[in-house]
Amino acid sequence: MFEYDIALHRLASIPSIRLQVFATALVAAAVLILGGCDPRGTGPDVEAADANSLDAIAEAYVKLGLALGNHDPDYVDAYLGPPEWREEAEHANPSPSEIRKRATQLIDALGAEPPPDTDEMTRLRQHALRKNIEALATRVEMLGGKNLSFDQESSALFDAVAPIKSESEFQVILDELAQLLPGEGSLFDRYEAFRKQFEIPPDRLDAVFQAAITECRARTMRFISLPKQESFEVEYVTEKPWNAYNWYKGNYHSLIQVNTSLPVHIGDAVGLACHEGYPGHHVNNILWERDLLHGRGWVEFSLYPLFGPQSVINEGSAEYGIRMAFPGEERIAFEREKLFPLAGLDPARVEEYHQVRDLVQELDYVRNEAARRYLDGEFDKQQTIHWLERYALISAPRAERNVQFIEKYRSYVINYNLGKDLVRHYIEASGGAAPPIERRWQAFERLLASPLTPSDLTLSDQNGGSGRPER
Repeated sequence: MFEYDIALHRLASIPSIRLQVFATALVAAAVLILGGCDPRGTGPDVEAADANSLDAIAEAYVKLGLALGNHDPDYVDAYLGPPEWREEAEHANPSPSEIRKRATQLIDALGAEPPPDTDEMTRLRQHALRKNIEALATRVEMLGGKNLSFDQESSALFDAVAPIKSESEFQVILDELAQLLPGEGSLFDRYEAFRKQFEIPPDRLDAVFQAAITECRARTMRFISLPKQESFEVEYVTEKPWNAYNWYKGNYHSLIQVNTSLPVHIGDAVGLACHEGYPGHHVNNILWERDLLHGRGWVEFSLYPLFGPQSVINEGSAEYGIRMAFPGEERIAFEREKLFPLAGLDPARVEEYHQVRDLVQELDYVRNEAARRYLDGEFDKQQTIHWLERYALISAPRAERNVQFIEKYRSYVINYNLGKDLVRHYIEASGGAAPPIERRWQAFERLLASPLTPSDLTLSDQNGGSGRPER
């Protein structure tokens, strides 16, 4: 666990009697709830309580999240706060029902929206806190056996609901793909035969991935300044329900694991390097730690809950980050010149490969529909596997791994495709006087270093790009 060394941020006082009363009430409620997190039952002194009401609420929320982690090992994805808070949570070990009760008290303490003269970043912070605490409360209820539909669950946990897609929409894409892959046998067989030609040989995988992540890092750092000590390491693992994972360790360091249980294809190199590394999860986590946790002193960013609204933006920005790092034809050029030769593949086939790959990516929402139908009880496990094979064009082993992911992470699947669409709309709606490429990177960094939630992005998109936080 990394040492915690931050001074709590003091927001400038706002000359509003209404806001002062609002803040006083929040502090009083938060002090009571924080007392409930103390294993001795005494709680902090009133004089020691943070004068900033949202800081007190944020501390109580983080401690509740750590307590939930004792019952739900998937909930806490990363924690960068004081070791004693984790030790306290382990020692006190409140029950799920007690955690749910305290979460409700925090939600009540936050109350309605702050007065209209509250600054924008504080308003966004309070909104994000409320959404995260509501998600925590929902996760506790789910652990207790509460049944929610797929859409109810994604709305409660991730502040977003994915659009419903029909088989006919996917079939249009499959018909187009059939024209690109003529020949004998089923479309699935033809596609599998095509993909097999672009597998990265295992003995070349590390060289290809290292080259990809080096390029992604260089392209990102042209536009985003990162701490000098930022670093990452790569491990290759097997038998996981995901393709790759970023384990953020704090102090600007990540462990990136790549799952090699199934073949890794040449297009995955840039995709995973951007998504897990630059400008994806690694960069997102660095900006949260540097700008929000240390810079603003917002203690809630010492905790990254996997089941919370920020996961939509985290995954969506990681997916859209591929386009940020390699706009236009630049990805094709880089893969032709560097990655295909490293993998021992024919560089002359890079355009052919991406023509097919780009069309297949339009089937991304197939996984959402598979998860929705499986979790809502419309499909059983075998039906879900067959449906993925047919409409996502993936093999039975990959389809089964997809189902394993759905069983473990449930509605989390929406965060990749819907998240990418939300981020894309946000970036493309951004104005400003800078040249287009600089403007897009400024908007991208602003998004990563803010407490925006999916409903904030939806609102900003409807308002033509308004509602972005000030930096």
